[in-house]
Amino acid sequence: MLGYILKRLLLMIPTLLGALTITFIVIQFVPGGPVETLMAEARAGLGESSGYKAGRDSDAKQIAELKKLYGFDKPAHVRYVEMIGNFLRFDLGRSFLQNKDVWSLIKEKLPVSISLGLWTFVLSYLISVPLGVLKAVREGSRFDVLSSLVVLIGYAIPGFVLGLFLIVLFAGGSFFELFPLRGLTSDNWATLSWPARITDYLWHITLPLICMVIGSFAIVTMLTKNTFVEEMRKQYVLVARAKGLSQKRVLFKHIFRNALIPLITGFPSAFIGAFFAGSVLIETLFSLDGLGLLSYESVVRRDYPVVLGSLYLFTLIGLVVKLISDLLYVVVDPRVQFTSVGK
Repeated sequence: MLGYILKRLLLMIPTLLGALTITFIVIQFVPGGPVETLMAEARAGLGESSGYKAGRDSDAKQIAELKKLYGFDKPAHVRYVEMIGNFLRFDLGRSFLQNKDVWSLIKEKLPVSISLGLWTFVLSYLISVPLGVLKAVREGSRFDVLSSLVVLIGYAIPGFVLGLFLIVLFAGGSFFELFPLRGLTSDNWATLSWPARITDYLWHITLPLICMVIGSFAIVTMLTKNTFVEEMRKQYVLVARAKGLSQKRVLFKHIFRNALIPLITGFPSAFIGAFFAGSVLIETLFSLDGLGLLSYESVVRRDYPVVLGSLYLFTLIGLVVKLISDLLYVVVDPRVQFTSVGK
């Protein structure tokens, strides 16, 4: 086991380097950059009424000073080596456009992503696992067919499309104005009582949460159903039933433990994935200032320290979570051994 863990930890190094190297190379060929973005925003901010002229004010000297400030006066390979050295010390750098430490930016946006991710994870499993078990027990029934149709339709609808529909219908679009469109709390949230704060928070998060949860129902539900159906057809279940054990006892004492192994081992990946995956469009659509929106804006505005720093952090977290998921197989099912074939 220890040898397997060490091997996996060592394999994380080339994986991290590969992801960072490919992204860094792609960035070198992307047109524009933070300097060009700043100059374009300066031109747009000053406007023609101020007498701003690009040829006079944003001359080559100013651009050269900006490139030196952001380190773009150095060759690409020098910047790459410096970046890797900083990342080894967990120094993610400083945002070009927001003039903040990347760590600080991530910590500022994290509460929004935690709110969405935690609720998405909890609701997905609380609803989907019991539904999947019920579908397995009643396989082939009208309930099984109709519930499969509903969850698959929900899975087929993109979250942002559903979000647009909900905004038009319930958030002051063309019909009703029942839910707010921006943020996770109201402007006067700090002055509210605690019951009012909880109500206000749930009021704001309802529509974004529906958009994020609806697509994950199908995956967890069908995985649960198929796993339980597979276990119910195994020999040990037939033997237990032949001994006269009740359906309920067979289900919860014998089938439940084995069938939940894929779900339990998938908990870490699903938990972390709920925070960092699939929320970019939802956060943008509902104006939620989280990690998804930060990543999107940093790519659009060519804020390379944020792009590379967040990529490094999220890739590292993903690799560690994947290792934890694999190790959970041994905890849940001791029969699993990470040994080489033939030893």
